[in-house]
This record gives sequence, C-alpha cells and structure tokens, in this order.
Amino acid sequence: MKIHQLPVAEALTSLNSGPEGLSSLEAERRQREYGPNRVEEIPRRSLPLALLKEFTHFFSIVLWIAAGLAFLMDRITPGQNMDRLGYAIIAVIVISGLFSFWQEFRVEKALAALRDLLPRQAPVLRDGGVMELAVDQLVPGDVILLEPGANIPADCRLIEAFGVRVNNATITGESAPQTRTAGPSAQEHLLQGENILLAGTSLVAGRAKAVVFATGMRTEFGAIAHLTQTGGEEISPLRREIAYLSRLIIFLAMTIGLIFFTIGSLMGVPLWEDFIFTIGIIVAMVPEGLLPTLTLALVLATQRMAKRRVLIRHLPAVEALGSTTVICTDKTGTLTQNRMTVTTLFLGRVIEVGQEAALEPALAQDYRPFLLAAALCHDLAENNRGRQVELLGDPMEVALVELARRSLAEAPPWRRIEEIPFDTDRMRLSTVYETPAGTMLFCKGAPEKVLALCDRALVGSETVPFTEALRQSVQQAHERMAGRGLRVLAFAYRPAPAAGEPLEQELIFAGLAGLADPPRPEVPEALRKCRNAGIKVIMVTGDHPRTALAIARDIGLVHTPAVRVISGEQLKRLSATQLQLALDAPEIIFARVSADQKMRIVTALKHKQQIVAVTGDGVNDAPALKTAHIGIAMGIAGTDVAREAADMVLLDDHFASIVNAVEEGRAVFDNIRKFLTYILAHNVAELMPYLAFVLFSIPLALTPIQVLAIDMGTDSLTALGLGVEKPNPQVMARPPRPPRERLLNRRLALRAYAFLGLFEGLAALAAFLFVLHSGGWRYGQSLPPTDPLYLQATTACLSAIVVLQIVNVFLCRSATRSLFVTGLRGNALILWGVLLEVALILLFNYTAWGNSLLGTAPIGACVWLFILPFAAALLILEETRKWLAARWPRRTG
Repeated sequence: MKIHQLPVAEALTSLNSGPEGLSSLEAERRQREYGPNRVEEIPRRSLPLALLKEFTHFFSIVLWIAAGLAFLMDRITPGQNMDRLGYAIIAVIVISGLFSFWQEFRVEKALAALRDLLPRQAPVLRDGGVMELAVDQLVPGDVILLEPGANIPADCRLIEAFGVRVNNATITGESAPQTRTAGPSAQEHLLQGENILLAGTSLVAGRAKAVVFATGMRTEFGAIAHLTQTGGEEISPLRREIAYLSRLIIFLAMTIGLIFFTIGSLMGVPLWEDFIFTIGIIVAMVPEGLLPTLTLALVLATQRMAKRRVLIRHLPAVEALGSTTVICTDKTGTLTQNRMTVTTLFLGRVIEVGQEAALEPALAQDYRPFLLAAALCHDLAENNRGRQVELLGDPMEVALVELARRSLAEAPPWRRIEEIPFDTDRMRLSTVYETPAGTMLFCKGAPEKVLALCDRALVGSETVPFTEALRQSVQQAHERMAGRGLRVLAFAYRPAPAAGEPLEQELIFAGLAGLADPPRPEVPEALRKCRNAGIKVIMVTGDHPRTALAIARDIGLVHTPAVRVISGEQLKRLSATQLQLALDAPEIIFARVSADQKMRIVTALKHKQQIVAVTGDGVNDAPALKTAHIGIAMGIAGTDVAREAADMVLLDDHFASIVNAVEEGRAVFDNIRKFLTYILAHNVAELMPYLAFVLFSIPLALTPIQVLAIDMGTDSLTALGLGVEKPNPQVMARPPRPPRERLLNRRLALRAYAFLGLFEGLAALAAFLFVLHSGGWRYGQSLPPTDPLYLQATTACLSAIVVLQIVNVFLCRSATRSLFVTGLRGNALILWGVLLEVALILLFNYTAWGNSLLGTAPIGACVWLFILPFAAALLILEETRKWLAARWPRRTG
C-alpha cells in the first residue's frame, strides 16, 4: 500500500523511523544515500560560452569576415577608410549579440525562484530531541514539527494533526485551504491524500508532526522543477523568422558577391579592388541595421505595453503575441474579479441580498440554523489585526461567513470537535461543534449531494418532513439560480448522532445560497475582440466543471449548448490523438486539471500547429508557461516561479490586458514588415552601383562606408519610426496570420526589391552619371578615388538614395492605404527621423568632417533639382500601385 493509505505506525515503520525521529548517525547515512534536500540544477552551458555563442552564429560569422576583410583592405590600400567600415560592422555584431545574450538568464532565474520558496530552517526530531536544521539536511524518515505559517520543506506524511489546514495552491492550483488529518486515506492518488503535506506549500492553520518520505528532486516540487528545466524553451515565431531571413539574405549576398568577384577577376579587375567590391556587395545586401532597429522597436513596444498594464520579460514575446491563435486562460481572477458575493438566498422563498446587507431580524431568527451553518461550516483561517479579524481562504466562504456574521446578533464561540473535509467525490464539507444544546453537525455543499441526505426541512422556524413537493420547489429554485450563472450551495444541519453512527445522514435542509464571482467588466468585449480576430479562447481551470461552464456562459466565452467540458479525470483517459481531436471542438472548457495536464493541453495544441499563449499563477503552472509559445503570469496573484518562467506578466491580472497585448503584437509584426520593406529597398539601391561597376565598367558609384552610413546612420531613426507605428484600426478584425507565413513573403519582396528598390537604384545611378557627365567624364575613362569629380558623383548617388528614402518612409507606413489617408503626421519619430536624414546628408555633403569621414564632396543646387523629379515619380508610382491594389487585391496584392 502507498504511504498515505497506511496507518501512522505502519507509515513510520515503512520508512524505518519512529515517533521520535532518526538518530544523527542514521540521518548522516541517509544524507549520503539520498543527497541534500534541494532542487538540483541540470548542468548548463557556462555564461561565458553562452555569450561567445551569440557572437559566433552564422549571421555574426559573415559580418566578422566582412569586418576582417575591411581591415585587410585598409592595410593593403591605406587611405580608403576601410578600417572605419570594419569598426562599424563590429559595432553591429556587438549590439546584436548582447540583445540575445540575456535570454540565457531565464532558466537561472526560474530555478532561483523555486529555491527561494523552500524554507531555510526546520525543527526536526533527532536523537530524541528537537533541533533546528537547515532544510537541505532533511532525509526520508525525519520527523518535523510544523506550526501555523510554516512552509513545508519536503513531502511529508502527517502522524499528528490538530486543526491542520494547508494551502496547496502553488502545487495543485486549489485556491481554498485544505483540511488535513493524520489518519489513513482511502484515496488512490498520493496528491489527493488527506494526510499528505507537499514541499513548497504552507500551513495555514493548526499544528502538526509529520514524517518526511521524499526530499529534493523526488518531491512533487522537485518534479515540477525538473519539468521547468527540461520543458523545452520555445523559440518565438519572430526569432525563427529573423533567423530564416538572415540565412536567406546572407546566402544571396555571398552568392552574388562570389559570382561578381569571379566576373571581376575574369575582367582583369585588380585583386584589391575586387575585394573591396565583394565587401561592398556583402555590406550592401546584408541589412546591418535590421537587428538593432528590431531591438529598439521591440523595446519601445514593451514600453507601450507597460502603459497598458503588461510587462514584457522577453522581447521576442512581443511579436509572438501577435501570432497567437489560441489563448488558454485561468478563470478566477483573470476572467472574474475573484470577489465572491452572496446575491440570492432560498429560505422558503427567494430572497435577493445586497452586497453589504444582512437578513431581517425576524427572518434571521427563523433561519438561525442556516446562518449558523454558513458561519461555522468553513475552512477559513483568521488573522487578528488589532480589533479587526481578517478571514483568509476561499472568497466564496468568506462571503458566506461575512453574511452570517452580519445577520447574527453574535457568532457563537463554540468549539469545533470534528470535520469531514470537502473532496471532489463527496462535494460537501461537514463540521461538528460542541454547543450548549449538545453536539451539532453543519453541512454545506453541492445541492445534489446535500439534498440526497436530507429527510426534513426548515420552513420558517419549524422543521417539517421533506416531502416530494417541497423537494421539487427547492430543486426548481436551484435550477433558476444556476441558470443565472450563480454558484449554488445547499446548507443542512442536525444534532450529531450517537457514537459509531454515520454523521452525514437524516439531515435537516436549511436553505440555498447563490453566489456570484462578478466577471471583469471588460472581459466580454475582450472576448468579442478575440472572436473577431480569429483567436480561440479555452478556459483551463482547477474549478468544478459546472462552475466553469456557468462563468463561461456569463462572460460570453461560450454560446452554444454543445460546448464540450472535459474534467481532469476524463482527460486522464484520453490518448494524445483523442485529445487533439477533442480540441477541434468550437467551444471547449477544461476543469479540475493538474499541472502536468495543463502542459499536456498546451503540447497538444502545439502539435495542431497552433501558436499558444497560456496564463498561470502557481508553481504548478511554470512548466506549461515555459512550454507555450508565450507564457503569461499573473502579477498580483502569481508566484515568483510563475513570473520567472513566463514571457510576460499581467500587472493587473486582467484578461483584457492580454487582448491589448495581442493587438500590440500584431502591430509589431506589421511594423517589422514596414521597416523591412524600407530597409530592403535601400539595400537594392546600394547594390546596384556594384552591379553596374562590374557589368558596365563604370566607376563604383557608392563606397562601402557610404553604404553603412545609410544603413546605420541616415535611415536608422526613420526605420525605427516605422517600427512604432500605431496599430491599424482593423488589426483585430482579421484572423491570425498562418503560422508558416514568412516575414519576407513574395508580395513584400517584389515591392521592396523589384519596385521601390529598383527605382531608387536607377535614380541613384542616374544622379551619379549626371554629375560625371556634367564634369566632363566619358564612358571608359577611369577616375582615381580621390578625384574631386568622383567624390562629387558618389555624393550625388548617396544624396539621391537619402532623398528617395525620405519619400519612401511615408509610403511604407502602409502597404495598402494611400499617403493621403495615413498623412505626414501621427508619428513623431518619423518626423524626427526625416530631420535627422536632412541634417546628416547636409553634414556629409558640406562639412570638412563629413567629407573626410565618408569620402564625399559638396554638390551644387542643380544636382538636387535633378533628384527631386525622381522623388515625385516614386510617390506617384507607389500611389498608383496602392490604388490598383485596392481595386484588384487578388491581382496586384
């Protein structure tokens, strides 16, 4: 038999222990065998190696090579400022690497939070006496002493218990304190044993002596810690897309660079010039500003989310929210206010009760047994704060006790002598008190369970037989109250029977109480937004199925009568395939689920190719939070472990805040595409001078350092401005994007590369050739890099790209909406970015410092006049494309 099913003496014997605990010698031997009582950490890569990894992935290696070649070229051909290009590329590598490095701290913090939950010292019986020992020295067989408020240091079996109530919320998710006794349990599962105390939980009330039977990683707490460490950290969709995009762009850059390096060699281009050309190809094709701009855009998005009561712990989670297709949410405190109030009573007739109201004195006198049952039949603990008494425990019981105390002239100070605790099979709680009139039993619970035990009823001040007609009237009242979404409890009482007879029989029905946990007022609208946005919301709760369903209907989570409700017991009997099929139900609720089951639901949804966000607040939720694409912890009710395992924290615990975050996340993805279009467009414009250099044997129109000046200088703030655009008003009126949809899709690539970028490149080359021809250059003539005419021509090419990018930033604010709709205002960062672009290009053109840094020279007004028509043409062409896209979206996109 399992230890919780054994009598106390046999439980001690099974552990080779006794009521006085172990000897020091035996404890030392067991310590060597079982190890210290602490959460062990799985060995992981050291932080220096983790930091090194961020600077050695594929994207970084290519940039390191580019920087190395730049320094090599600076040695071969001094005076070309290639060393500055190398330093600039290294700065990009460092910024990108540091952005990713801090992700490695995630597991370390979660483990630290787990360890902090365990107490540091515990009173232990050793060698026949009591001593305070560090909890990591506890071993199986140790007998420990526990008092109110104590944290449980290991998994224990009670051997003595006096009024013990334990808070298991951090492990099992049960919100109400649970009564614990020392006798053997009839439950099959250890976690349901009424004599079991679990590591990581706390003693709410009572005093106890318990024998340790599991320590360290063998405890339920340790098992959760192991799941947290090995649960598989989910890579966000954004990180996968950026990795894919980086590989794609680098592959294209390397391929094009090698092809044209070979062409240059065959054409007799000197080796060092060919190297410079190859570096230019790589620098022009690789969007060095992408990761820094992305990082800053995500940081600014997190700041906006913080104003909406959402704290983002991991930056990629911002975009992952926008990809979410399913939200698995808790009920209490997230969808509801976790503030139970008694709204309706049935005491022979239906009585509506105000939040702070008490029963009329005459009615309170007639139904005093009902009020006594409400006041005395509970599992609450009391915290005396001066003259005030704070009730700790289930808000439902708090509401009932407060109503009873307001209605009774004085709550009787009777002594509780016995209790039959609540469990999911009995669905009721009974307490026995010693009163002046004799021993009395009070019972409350689910009406169908309590009414079946009643043979009499309280009507007015008299007890009458519980006739079928009376039973039917009570049942009808119950159904009407349940139909309103109330949690309904029945109350009964009786003088306690003689010793040896069953306590819960021949009860006197006293009345019904209907309680409401008001939904958060913003939840129905948030759920409506989810439906419009194509996001499925699944309630996953530890509450009873009936309560979960009633609340779901009340808040508008479910609408059809065919909603599927699956309890934890039913879930145990479902295979992985059956669970995935069950999740196809349009409306589904999971109730009475455990920690591993919550993670199982998340895993099944991921196997169905869903992007899953899951909420949680307890230690038991940490594995599911970590397994999901996006883990959401409660900021108010959540434990440290849940917050450390999560990607984001709700500062107000509101479900509506999740929906707000999803809206921001969708906007982030849209904005990434906007600045990606913007960046790739100038990458093409930067690439075309190098292609023209090889294919048409004209001087190189743009130097590598000038390319980097655009990528990391002039276009940096405007690109960031696109990254913080406000959400499109229709962003929550469309379904989530398909999980396999690429960040760089065909439509974006055609617009950026084949349209905007191609036009900018042609305009830039035109400006370059305009200056050369105006200065007397003729095709085939070579120009030294320091020739003033060549410097002016490259400056014209650089200036043309910057001018067209100023126009382009306003065009990229929307791929479909006209500039006349989006306007020039509404984004201060873009306006500041335009001012920065103007200031920088003037600085690069007309100051000695700028000329020296970038190899530029002042250009005349005629060059600017030559460039402006191209800017106007770009505006007209893009507006025409958007107009056509609006008329024929399938044809033009």
